[in-house]
Amino acid sequence: MLEKEKLQAVIELIDNTAVNPDVSVEYFIPGVLVTIKEGTIELEGPYIQFTYAKDGGHPWIQRMPLRQNYLQKNPEDLANFITFTLERFIEEVDSVESGAQ
Repeated sequence: MLEKEKLQAVIELIDNTAVNPDVSVEYFIPGVLVTIKEGTIELEGPYIQFTYAKDGGHPWIQRMPLRQNYLQKNPEDLANFITFTLERFIEEVDSVESGAQ
């Protein structure tokens, strides 16, 4: 499977996963999909950006570079890894916010 086809499959798998409604997932994958419209692009190469604004509050942003070793995974494994990373990000933000109250 070509890298472009693999990444398109990964995007589809992620988009079809039930994601927390307070989270937006944006893609910066040149040649495949670029959904990031605002701000500056700080990383070279492909990445996925998670924005989590719990209950409409302050937005927390994490960018996940799609490193070459990640791209060697099959689409399902890569999508699962990205989803797992997103879940950890949400847990970390929830932990920080609940500790700040």
